[in-house]
Amino acid sequence: MIFKKEQLTLYAITDSSCIGGRGLCECVEAALKGGASIVQLRDKGAGYQQLVEEARALLPVCRRYGAPLIVNDNWQAAIEAGADGVHVGIEDAPVSEIRAKAPEGFIIGATAKTVQQAKAAEAAGADYLGVGALFPSPTKKNAVHVSKEQFREIAASVNIPCVAIGGITRENIHELNGMGAAGYAVVSALFGGEDIESAARELSRLGATPPQGGK
Repeated sequence: MIFKKEQLTLYAITDSSCIGGRGLCECVEAALKGGASIVQLRDKGAGYQQLVEEARALLPVCRRYGAPLIVNDNWQAAIEAGADGVHVGIEDAPVSEIRAKAPEGFIIGATAKTVQQAKAAEAAGADYLGVGALFPSPTKKNAVHVSKEQFREIAASVNIPCVAIGGITRENIHELNGMGAAGYAVVSALFGGEDIESAARELSRLGATPPQGGK
């Protein structure tokens, strides 16, 4: 799959605690129907093989909507499952190591909280950056806060797109307009409610005004 920055507009990140007893594929498809443009499988409690199986189950769902499937943290599981890419945190495997071993076209996203980290990730071969937390996050209570001004500085320092992440909801997404985000990553505000499709549609509508200045 050819990666385009437009695929980052509404970045859906799964969370087993939000999904609860509902089916993973069912929930992801609802998000895609509502306008999610990329999906990250994030399941911290899953072992390697379970992660591979979950990714393989999600692939045909994502393919139907033309959305890339990204696996959180585990790049080996992502490759084995045939997923489109991986997103790694600052303490995970180095982007350069993954880029050297991954197949051509494999998407690598990296977390960045400073200009230095952003530039290093770009130089190592990252395709996009996840920058945050912009707001307090119920899924990462100890996440390091990144201000809107810091986000602007990070986005301006690199030539790859930056996705805003961390506690983004329908109530605060408008506060991020105009700061250089190519898109918004959402967890609880998307998968935490009963009507995932409607939540995705509303977030897509609110987030599309603009975002402005995303690379």
